[in-house]
Amino acid sequence: MPNAALIPTPDAIPVAWGWFYVLLMLTFLLHLLVMNAMLGGGIIALLSSLRRSEQNTLLSKEFSYKWPYTIAIAVNLGVAPLLFIQVLYGQFIYSSSILMAAWWLSIIVMLILAYYGAYIYTFKFDTLGSLRSCMAGFSVALLLCIAFLFSNNMTLMLRPESWSVYFTNASGSFLNTADPTLIPRYLHFVIGAVAVAGLYLALIGHFNFVKSKANPQMLIEQGMRYFTIATAISVVLGLWFLIALPKNIMMLLMGGSAFGTVLLVLGLVLTFVALYLGHKRRVIKSSVVTLLLLVVMVLMRDLVRTGSLAPYFSLSDLQVIPEYSPLIFFLVIFAAGLALVAYMLRLALECRKEVK
Repeated sequence: MPNAALIPTPDAIPVAWGWFYVLLMLTFLLHLLVMNAMLGGGIIALLSSLRRSEQNTLLSKEFSYKWPYTIAIAVNLGVAPLLFIQVLYGQFIYSSSILMAAWWLSIIVMLILAYYGAYIYTFKFDTLGSLRSCMAGFSVALLLCIAFLFSNNMTLMLRPESWSVYFTNASGSFLNTADPTLIPRYLHFVIGAVAVAGLYLALIGHFNFVKSKANPQMLIEQGMRYFTIATAISVVLGLWFLIALPKNIMMLLMGGSAFGTVLLVLGLVLTFVALYLGHKRRVIKSSVVTLLLLVVMVLMRDLVRTGSLAPYFSLSDLQVIPEYSPLIFFLVIFAAGLALVAYMLRLALECRKEVK
């Protein structure tokens, strides 16, 4: 087993690993939804501002009102899955984070700067003029860099055989660029974010949550157009990603594992259904299918991770030293947080009805 000696001994966990696994899947899905709207929406806003027509300006301005909020919510929702992956795979993600420590720590600075840029873009939208595209491009570029670094870490943690590079490069500047899955995985993620963000804008128009003078029907048309085109591109990138996987992992999705094969087939079916519904501008049905597709993709992503780490580690190897109070505390706070978010959304809807 190559470089197994470089893998630290995993820490004990307070409850059975299944609890953390379910919470990882759930919290990552919630983070993924908002994070896609944040990144993909920023890309759509940038493209719209570059076109400079009145319709595109209104679309860009409409998203600008939501951008700082999506960044804040995405960051907060990203904390829980990052913590849960550290609980379950700490010996892997800590090691990969050390190898790229300088880049990993730079994410904090880039995120703060991107947040500032989004606020300037929002509150100075009308006065920025020709600099509007530059400000949007500044924040989008930083968010794309952050996404690239996350993709590096999430792939590097799956390759302990490459960790010996530490003995020749201990500066924390290593990136996993030699991994053939890195680029297709990253591009698939970015284009998928544009698809989800297009759907997000269409939902804003469908429910008439429009703050600017943008026509709701225009938001639906433009949003579904972005959704359909980006989804079609994602099919090609997804196939590239599949082919780039090591053969033993690829075969988990192509007959080697019944569960993995079902996920791949289901993912393809849902993708083509989403393309059809997107072409027909069926906003709600497209949203439901896309949500199901994201669930399938999250499970496939996890299957790739567990398959890649199988020679070194299995979740069942984790030692359990029972301590239930932290989990109970988290579940209570998590449920209360979701209830508060639902309450705030209800208040927002009620206020909107009163205004109308």
